[in-house]
Amino acid sequence: MIGLDTNILVRYFAQDDPAQSRKANALIESSLSEENLAFISVVVMVELVWVLGRLYDVTPHDLSVIIERMLQSDVFVIEHEQLVFAAMIDLKEGRGSFSDALIAKLAAKAGCPETLTFDRKASRLPGFMLF
Repeated sequence: MIGLDTNILVRYFAQDDPAQSRKANALIESSLSEENLAFISVVVMVELVWVLGRLYDVTPHDLSVIIERMLQSDVFVIEHEQLVFAAMIDLKEGRGSFSDALIAKLAAKAGCPETLTFDRKASRLPGFMLF
């Protein structure tokens, strides 16, 4: 197994740099397999969603499709896969941002009944409490 950094995935999904995108495509489409998996941390997932959403104007719906494709892939091992899936559902259903949803879900998994926030939008997600 090999870890992937955010920039590899950004090049793969954005296809914005011909040389780097070609390398990312070759890695993900040809080099990875069920015997040669790629690990993707929750930090990379959050960064990927932020970069694609903010810098490339990818819509929340399209971001949820990307996350879902990654979760369904046979070559990606995604850290806290079930929590990433749950956060993706919140994003898909318009309940809040992916990162906020994931923060609440990770805190709940760690035993926190709630996560305090000053962010009014985040406080609408289950697990958050406006401070």
